[in-house]
Amino acid sequence: MTAQAQAQVGIEGQYTERCNEEVRLRSTWRGRFEMARTQHLLRQYLPEAPADVADIGGGPGAHACWLKQLGYSVELLDPVDRHVAQATAAGISAIKGDARRLPWENEQFDAALLAGPIYHLTEASDRRLALREAIRVVRPGGFVAVVAINRAANLIGSTIANTLLTRQQVVTDILETGFSPDNERMAETVYHTTTQLRTELVNAGLASVTIHGLTGPGGWLTIAIDRYFGEIELPDLLQQPPPMDTALECSRLADRHPELVPSSSLLFAVGQRA
Repeated sequence: MTAQAQAQVGIEGQYTERCNEEVRLRSTWRGRFEMARTQHLLRQYLPEAPADVADIGGGPGAHACWLKQLGYSVELLDPVDRHVAQATAAGISAIKGDARRLPWENEQFDAALLAGPIYHLTEASDRRLALREAIRVVRPGGFVAVVAINRAANLIGSTIANTLLTRQQVVTDILETGFSPDNERMAETVYHTTTQLRTELVNAGLASVTIHGLTGPGGWLTIAIDRYFGEIELPDLLQQPPPMDTALECSRLADRHPELVPSSSLLFAVGQRA
């Protein structure tokens, strides 16, 4: 089996056997917070509807459904059969495919969202191909938005969960290289620094690159709640004020201070096609 085929098997297993992305985005504190913040940032860059958007690695279609409700025309592509089926069932035009070889025409879309491919392509050459393909299908002046995982996310998350000492080698690998072959949490996943992410987007040909803290420091509150409460109702002490409001306001405040971007577990980078 080729390395590419092995990677695809790993990703299929991640989203078929270990993680239901549709449930995560709609039912967990972390997922709902991530959705709200993604929508907040997309509103800053998307042209007004109607416009054409490519949702590359769009998973089960959570972002595509929201965009469609706003009046956008959305085409979704994902490498996982389960995701394509879920997106299609939700009424989204969805096909199975590879971010490195998009099936669409040149300059077909006004914007492209890559909310998954960049951190699931562990080779820099593959990420460059995916970015260049996204640029190819976007019209001049259009934006390409990318989600990446902060290299420090495992260090902070494992500390919050009190699993750092049992995952120390994985965390150390990721901090030093951005990848660990023994990462049991996320198959075939690469982690970025802000400098690395900016460099990759600029080298691919995008202009006016800006990096935001997608989840910001407020996201760690939702991760802690999911870790220690899960389905259990929060105690009264943690319900007033609503923790989602606190997390969102925390990250909105951090948005005003670019030096706080590395405090976010997820990074949202956006660049413009010249």
